[in-house]
Amino acid sequence: MYHSDHSVNLIGHAWGLWKGGNPLELANQFLGESYSRSEVARCIHISLLCVQQTPEDRPTMSSVLLMLGSEIELPEPKEPGFLVEKTSLETDSSLSKHNSMSVNNLTISLLQAR
Repeated sequence: MYHSDHSVNLIGHAWGLWKGGNPLELANQFLGESYSRSEVARCIHISLLCVQQTPEDRPTMSSVLLMLGSEIELPEPKEPGFLVEKTSLETDSSLSKHNSMSVNNLTISLLQAR
């Protein structure tokens, strides 16, 4: 189960569970056993493919539809590109003194998942 006090976002949490061999821990515990474990694992697998670091590594939407609608073998996902930790800029007190500006006074953009 995802906890808001963890230092990684939901994608990071999912990646950690995947690498640990426990991706089904993402499934809501209130579902009990009323879902297909293999379908949920496949959806998690596909979702991790969709958030890989480089766009070339991500599947196209038509590929995603094919993956969801068939039993074709899926490639192993690489580490996601959106593993933003909460402890980055938003909690760095030295940067907050500078109003989130860099040394050359350019603004810093923070990526946030939708």
